[in-house]
Amino acid sequence: MAASDGDERHRVAVLVRHGVLSFELSIVHRIFGQARSSAGAALYEVVTCTPEPGEVRTDADFPVTVAHGPETLAEADTVIVPASEIDFEARDEPLEPALAAALARIRPGTRIASICTGSFLLAAAGLLDGRRATTHWRSSARFQERFPDVLFDLDVLYTDDDGVLTSAGAASGIDLCLHMIRTDHGAAVANEVARGSVVPPHRAGGQAQYVKRPVPAPKISSTSRARGWALENLHRPVTLRELASQESASTRTFTRRFREEIGTSPGRWLTQQRIERACTLLERTDLPIDQVAVAAGFGTAGSMRLHLQAELGVSPSAYRATFRGRDRTSDLPQV
Repeated sequence: MAASDGDERHRVAVLVRHGVLSFELSIVHRIFGQARSSAGAALYEVVTCTPEPGEVRTDADFPVTVAHGPETLAEADTVIVPASEIDFEARDEPLEPALAAALARIRPGTRIASICTGSFLLAAAGLLDGRRATTHWRSSARFQERFPDVLFDLDVLYTDDDGVLTSAGAASGIDLCLHMIRTDHGAAVANEVARGSVVPPHRAGGQAQYVKRPVPAPKISSTSRARGWALENLHRPVTLRELASQESASTRTFTRRFREEIGTSPGRWLTQQRIERACTLLERTDLPIDQVAVAAGFGTAGSMRLHLQAELGVSPSAYRATFRGRDRTSDLPQV
């Protein structure tokens, strides 16, 4: 897996076990594999590995042949563990020696992540002790009982505790991978990957993992019209009453429907969209900070600074300095 001379791609190792969920394995290759620089160069190298190379059973009706062994983990910048059917078995045994030996090869400082119940493996290895983590809501009770030293959080899509990350159900692995790309290369690159996969560009980790109505029930309208209208009007103040009026609903009915459908409040969602807009403008335009704040709907540079600091832990100027020029697209309008 070692990169060739001059190859600066971030190396991602996907550690699979028998019974691996094929959907989750494909998520990692698909999402990271689409990330490109403005010149079209691949930003990541993704390799699948297993403790004992060879044929690995999947949860589907087909096996996969994995050529790479545990030595791959020693060369990785990021290690990702998808779920396996093994995780769903009620077992409290320690890690198999081959798995424990494989995980021991991971270099200090390597980013480590799990998808769905892959968190059971990380927890069994002691990698989540004292850290905030999550898993699929159906497995939450068993996880908390088995790993009391983990700071478990049920009501989130994913967690990021200083480079050790976990995600909830299978599809939230997409959100987790996009979050890592956004952390590495900024919002613009992550959004391009999301568009290529036809998925939402940013579902914040703090969003509820169990959404009551992800697909509107028959005869119940969604909140999509209001959300589309809000995105077209991010540059100005947007009230809850205005959002509700787009769906011809009372504010109370709209708020309830929004939470059921999106998993967060209208106000929180709106703030997330403003942050996403601000990040993109900071990366890809020459607008002064105060004008970015206005265009993103924060009104003032001070307000935007507070929101970015709370959400990303950096100031607008620090964010721009980090991602400025990495993958700018020169033909984007300077709005």
